[in-house]
Amino acid sequence: MKKSALILLFLVLQCNSALLLAQTEPEEIKLDADQFQEFFYESLLQKGIENYDKAVVALDKCIKINPNDAAVYHELGKNYLALKEYKSAYTSFEKATQIDPKNKWFWVGMYDVSYETSNYNQAIVVINKLIEFDENYKEDLTSLYMGTKQFDKALDLIHELNETFGKTDRRDLYKNQILSEGKFQNMEASNLLEQIEKNPKEESNYISLIFLYSKNNEEVKAFEIVKKLEKALPNSEWAQVTLFKNYLDSNDGPKAINAMNVVLASAKIDAKIKHRILNEFLIFVDKNPQYTTDLEKAISYFDNDKEVNVAKEIGKFYHAKKQWAKAIKYYEQALKNGSGDDIETNLLLLQTYTETKQFELVVKKASAMVDTFPTQPQFYYYSGMANNQLQQFKKAKDMLEMGLDYLVEDRALEINFNIQLGEAYNGLGDFKKKEQYFSKANQLLKEKK
Repeated sequence: MKKSALILLFLVLQCNSALLLAQTEPEEIKLDADQFQEFFYESLLQKGIENYDKAVVALDKCIKINPNDAAVYHELGKNYLALKEYKSAYTSFEKATQIDPKNKWFWVGMYDVSYETSNYNQAIVVINKLIEFDENYKEDLTSLYMGTKQFDKALDLIHELNETFGKTDRRDLYKNQILSEGKFQNMEASNLLEQIEKNPKEESNYISLIFLYSKNNEEVKAFEIVKKLEKALPNSEWAQVTLFKNYLDSNDGPKAINAMNVVLASAKIDAKIKHRILNEFLIFVDKNPQYTTDLEKAISYFDNDKEVNVAKEIGKFYHAKKQWAKAIKYYEQALKNGSGDDIETNLLLLQTYTETKQFELVVKKASAMVDTFPTQPQFYYYSGMANNQLQQFKKAKDMLEMGLDYLVEDRALEINFNIQLGEAYNGLGDFKKKEQYFSKANQLLKEKK
């Protein structure tokens, strides 16, 4: 009986305790909620006036009240990030994503920390999660692949984005950077060939592939793609490259010239292709001189070419064939179009003047170049030689003796200097000096052999 009474008493106390708890719990919850709100708003206030450390203290109090509130951890991450406490910031944002993985902005916080700390490998993991929310983050992923030198992945992603959203300047810049490394060029060539098969009317893919092959000096492959382009898009400026070659092969000069002029005037076509076309036309004109005027017009397209002085190269072409008059014409044009102080072109021009016995022009040009380049012995030589031919022996002697002072390790030129000095002293009647210089020249010739 006594035991039963004790059990009853225990049950009553339990019921009273549960009743007491039920009576006080709402007040406690209300108190906690009020405190939570108070601390949370306090954190926002402190963050607003850039007291980030005080904001962190207030948020820590929120966490003690409710340790599973994702928004609190998100705010905590923002404040730690502002304090540059990156490890704590990342941990806070990560905790927010664990509580609510569907909130994009919590992941953005993790990404911001990763990017700020240049932890690009970590950023790649986070950005792949963000892509599930917004595909535009693939642009950021491209940059991250570039930053981590994962060029193969970057190139694949660039191809995907170009096909889906169209090209951008930034992606083109990345692509050019990747393709500067040869091992990726085959991958790009394969991609472009695939794109051409898919979209045969898209001119840009042909052009990109032609540029790629031209850059690698694979001219045969480049022209094969030009042929494909001409077949798919007959009105393309690039198609005129193939048409030009076809017209030239069939000896149809007027049509070849029309096609060539379209190509040379085009801003789209690579300079290497243009140079090749001009070279082929030059060979054609050499056999068909009636088109010389058209050649001169073609050369004018290259007047502003900073890489190649086309008129000079054509001058060399005729120089090698000993067609001196034509060589002179193009050397003079080269000096007019480019820099009149180009040493090589001036020396070539002096040689052609000499070959055509225009010694007055040699003296005038060589003397001007001596003033411009007073340490270049070749100009003194041409001046001295030409003055000898004009029987101005004193001027020849003076110029040659000055030039000898600048002569360094050029046996052939030294021999010529001594011969011309012998000629000058012979003309002046100083036969002793004449023999001295001729003997020196003979000695140098024997040593040269």
